[in-house]
Amino acid sequence: MKIDQRALRFNCNGSSLIGVVDVPERPLLRGVLMLADSEQYRIGSHRQFTLLSRVLAQRGLPMMRFDRRGMGDSEGAPRAFDAIEDDIRAAMKEFSAQVPEMKETVILGLGDAALAAALYAPLDERVCALVLLNPLPGRPVDPAEPLRHHYLARLGEVAFWKKVARGELGLAERAGTLREQWRQMGGGSHRTALPRRIADSLHGFPGRLLLVLGGEDLAARHFARVLARHHARFRCVEVAQADHAFTSSAWRDEVAEASANWIMSW
Repeated sequence: MKIDQRALRFNCNGSSLIGVVDVPERPLLRGVLMLADSEQYRIGSHRQFTLLSRVLAQRGLPMMRFDRRGMGDSEGAPRAFDAIEDDIRAAMKEFSAQVPEMKETVILGLGDAALAAALYAPLDERVCALVLLNPLPGRPVDPAEPLRHHYLARLGEVAFWKKVARGELGLAERAGTLREQWRQMGGGSHRTALPRRIADSLHGFPGRLLLVLGGEDLAARHFARVLARHHARFRCVEVAQADHAFTSSAWRDEVAEASANWIMSW
């Protein structure tokens, strides 16, 4: 199937956000908005989000992925996962403008982006379902790490070095903001209470829920147990031996197949 891929620039509270939309030649009425976690940007670890978008778009699903404020190529200060409601809402608006025939949206998120999706979904009636990949970070991380991943990936770009020479990237400022937010959140000390908070949010969400777990991600497995204990309705798929980010091609293929089959099954 022919896919029309478009680069996007849209606004969120005065900051310019960068994204990509993949529109199939004959798009279905249901689309998928992908949220990158705070360790990655819109391409994803090992190009996971790019490859997953291609698989789902070939099934006829319009796809959108983007960098939230302060991450990747987007402007603004970095924010914690529970402070990006405006970013998601701005992306939903842009997605609807790019694919006006789309009637409902599935939000797919990995790690803390899955938590952000769970908090946002009850607030927007356009969201019909959630695909949550390994909710919760798999390990405590230095909040500046996503910046390192992003800029290391761009070392071969001429335009990147021109920005460095002109001092346009503001690396120290971005890293400092992230570390301060991490300190205010307790550096991850709220691990036990957080799953209950997400479960409470999902009680107010009338849509469908798919939970995809890596067999070796203990934090995500704990999250699933808390959800089950508080009677949240969901389907769970486990990718045996997979780590937090599904870093092998076989694991990524399993995630893509499970997500696509589930989204297309109803």
